[in-house]
Amino acid sequence: MATGADVRDILELTGGDNDGPITKKDLINSDKKKTKKATETLTFKRPEGMHREVYALLYSDKKDAPPLLPSDTTQGYRTVKAKLGCKKVRPWKWMPFTNPARRDGAIFHHWRRVAEEGKDYPFARFNKTVQVPVYSEQEYQMHLHDDGWTKAETDHLFDLCKRFDLRFIVVHDRYDHQQYRKRSVEDLKERYYSICGKLTKVRAASGTEPKIYIFDAGHERRRKEQLEKLFNRTPEQVAEEEYLVQELRKIETRKKEREKKAQDLQKLIKAADTTTELRRAEKRVSKKKLPQKRETEKPAVPETAGIKFPDFKSAGVTLRSQRMKLPSSVGQKKIKAIEQILIEQGVDLNPIDLVLLYELKQAHSNCEYEQQMLRHRYEALLKAGGTTASTPGAESQSWLNADDIKVEAKEQIIDVVGAPLTPNSRKRRESASSSSSVKKVKKP
Repeated sequence: MATGADVRDILELTGGDNDGPITKKDLINSDKKKTKKATETLTFKRPEGMHREVYALLYSDKKDAPPLLPSDTTQGYRTVKAKLGCKKVRPWKWMPFTNPARRDGAIFHHWRRVAEEGKDYPFARFNKTVQVPVYSEQEYQMHLHDDGWTKAETDHLFDLCKRFDLRFIVVHDRYDHQQYRKRSVEDLKERYYSICGKLTKVRAASGTEPKIYIFDAGHERRRKEQLEKLFNRTPEQVAEEEYLVQELRKIETRKKEREKKAQDLQKLIKAADTTTELRRAEKRVSKKKLPQKRETEKPAVPETAGIKFPDFKSAGVTLRSQRMKLPSSVGQKKIKAIEQILIEQGVDLNPIDLVLLYELKQAHSNCEYEQQMLRHRYEALLKAGGTTASTPGAESQSWLNADDIKVEAKEQIIDVVGAPLTPNSRKRRESASSSSSVKKVKKP
């Protein structure tokens, strides 16, 4: 008698708790037991914080492994299955056809719908032919005759151009060089386009200017020679050319920088000129506003046309040595004058009191000019008035007073500059005082 284990082994069932004899109930409920055990498989709950996609990658059951690549199950860009309807299918037929572009009358066969039988070949419209002009015997003798070309050779050329649709490389290859002279591609093009231009000009209506295509054979030959030389270059020549191109770019950048600096310098010079012109205009206006009596009574105080340095925007104390470098607004003439003064005085080209020395030089020259002007004015007054000779003492006293005022003004200007008591400045002051005392004694 067969036991339950034998029956389960035959039916490929898993063993149970009791291995006793099989009964009718066990055979009837065998499928239910299978499904029950299949549903009783352990299922793990997705942990909190884990994404669904990450949890789906975990292989925790005995099912198929998750896919390694994403699968597309949507109705997007994928091959759509043919949707067969209930309509009648259009019949196709294997039929012959001819191509109108061919002149040899060749017949071909292909599948085509029965409804399109008898229609022209649809791709024949893409056949484009070149209209090669045809000339007569009279036109050739009157307008197209050339000593380098015979009529038979010209006819042969136009026949090939018509056959091969102006593909001059093919025309040159099929050209009969044994019967005729050896011609290059440029010679064939030049002859063809020259004839086309002459025919267009002759056949044009009176009063109109037709467009004539001119082929430059010499330019085409030079272009091909240059291309051949360019192709036959050695690696050394290519490297040398690249180096020269880089050097040329550097030269161009330097040139642009120099031009930019020159423009900036020109702007500074124009700005300096405008400022000097404005100062002169202001001086003229101020002189015109002042009365003439005050000008005769009070001597003009010499103004120092010093160099205008840019203001230092930094807070705190600044040193005078920061002005050793002249600003860009100073002209070359003034710089040369300053250098000449330094050479005469035996001073270095970049001293600390460079600006002071130049200002003193200008102040001294202004004082001498004013002194000479006052002296000439005084002599003119002496010659004009006769009564003034009786009282020379008063006039000399007034003259001396004016001179004293001038010396004092000059000394005040030197003090305003704020120069230190250098040995040169002391000598100038002593010489100025001694010269003033001598003048006082010599004046009548």
